[in-house]
Amino acid sequence: MTATATTERSGASAETAVQVVGGFFDAYRARDVEAMVDLCDDNAGFDYIPFEAWGRQRVVRGEGKVRGVGKAIWDSLIDAFPNLTNAVTSMVADDNGNVAVEVHIGGTQAKPFAAVANSGKPYWLPHLFVLHVNEEGLIDNNRAYWDNADWYQQLDWMEVG
Repeated sequence: MTATATTERSGASAETAVQVVGGFFDAYRARDVEAMVDLCDDNAGFDYIPFEAWGRQRVVRGEGKVRGVGKAIWDSLIDAFPNLTNAVTSMVADDNGNVAVEVHIGGTQAKPFAAVANSGKPYWLPHLFVLHVNEEGLIDNNRAYWDNADWYQQLDWMEVG
């Protein structure tokens, strides 16, 4: 874990953290990226562990800041999957602002996304989010994990090297 690991910082109460993170996923379900970003600290970290997009001259990874790479990924996902939605299945928080969330995310592809060609197919995929809500009631770290192989299979996308 990095120096900004969620377990090493103080933060919001469990009740506040659950409300903030619940609001974040409500905004995500509404496909309101601005509202998602507004629930995050100006310097919030972003780390979507399995995310990688290969371009002609560089590889973009899902690591950086919410207001940079995070916002760009969310905007692109919603553009490619215009009916993108989520269902929170479990949320656990502590009184240091740490929140673990199991959420299923899915939608039907309407446009290419990163290197994934448009298949017109739907996906529904479990994700694990580990977030931290600071003492000001803002998300200051957003980390997510999911099974890329399953996602690619659901979209009928096979990587060719």
